[in-house]
Amino acid sequence: METTEIKLVPLQQDDRELFILDNQWAFKYGAQQEFGMRDERCEEGEEVISRSTIEHSIDGENAEVYRIVMDGHKVGGVVLSIDKEAGKGELELLFVSPEYHSKGIGQAAWKAVETMHPEIRVWETLTPYFEKRNIHFYVNRCGFRIVEFWNKYQHGPAIPEEEEGHWSEDDEMFVFRKEV
Repeated sequence: METTEIKLVPLQQDDRELFILDNQWAFKYGAQQEFGMRDERCEEGEEVISRSTIEHSIDGENAEVYRIVMDGHKVGGVVLSIDKEAGKGELELLFVSPEYHSKGIGQAAWKAVETMHPEIRVWETLTPYFEKRNIHFYVNRCGFRIVEFWNKYQHGPAIPEEEEGHWSEDDEMFVFRKEV
């Protein structure tokens, strides 16, 4: 099923709390679909992605934060980190509320991101190894390639001090790259 009209609307301060909660619900839903109701992959209490991880992305130096809006309804969100000088962008977070899955919203939102940032030549993002929907989405729908697998033997670049609480050597993530 295809979407009607997708817009990326800058996040308003009064929507910040709901944006965080919606993001946590979308990530938790994905883990529950894969592993059931209780899973040890939670960062904070019952959350798959912690409030501090989301806030760190939202408040990043080069962050751009958008609500995904379809027909006037908030259906997801996007957090980007943009380095215009280097022509590099990171897709920090992209989520679609579970009740709106499989409607082409994520793909339409990603196309809108690329249209907004034609100066970006290389995009990167990460997703947990268990998120089969995300892996399918990034590779088959958006044109990313898997370029690395972080695990306890290979965990990417050195972890900055401010990120130490967000990563462990047991995290297993795919790194995706798209060259435009």
